[in-house]
Amino acid sequence: MRKQYSISELELGIEEIKASPKDNGVLKMIVCRPETEIREIINSGEINLEDGLAGDNWKTRGSSHTSDNSADPEAQITLMNSRVIQLLTDDKENWKWAGDQLFVDMDLGIDNLPPHSHIQIGSAILEISAKPHTGCKKFSGRFGIEALEFISTPFGKALRMRGVNAKVIQAGQIKVGDVVKKL
Repeated sequence: MRKQYSISELELGIEEIKASPKDNGVLKMIVCRPETEIREIINSGEINLEDGLAGDNWKTRGSSHTSDNSADPEAQITLMNSRVIQLLTDDKENWKWAGDQLFVDMDLGIDNLPPHSHIQIGSAILEISAKPHTGCKKFSGRFGIEALEFISTPFGKALRMRGVNAKVIQAGQIKVGDVVKKL
């Protein structure tokens, strides 16, 4: 069972989140989701134009947000600030349950990375989507309703505490420890 924190406990971490690097961040974790509810933490991976993260189920799972339930190209890759997820859970092993593929120590806020900004991780280049990445019932079930409320405040949305959606612009290899650089 994952510990769930109150909003007042979570608010203690705001300054740490705000101190995230604006550029030259670090890729802290890669999570592959080969099947629904299956998560594999991997040390390196291939990002490609067709599948997003190779081995991930993004393409085959599809999306309820597209008219034909096909995979949403604007949400090919999802990234979350590692300082936010660290605040939400007491165990790094639980990061994978947020549902994101890449956890980065970098400011993902709208002011730092407006829609259509490009970032490079390893040799891959991603474009930040205008499509917001929001919390869901699964997220609140895993981290608590107060965690969902915390990341959903206007401040949390401006910092994109829930994370960002991105699409692949250039295929490449990534590995934990790679620099995350604004282009």
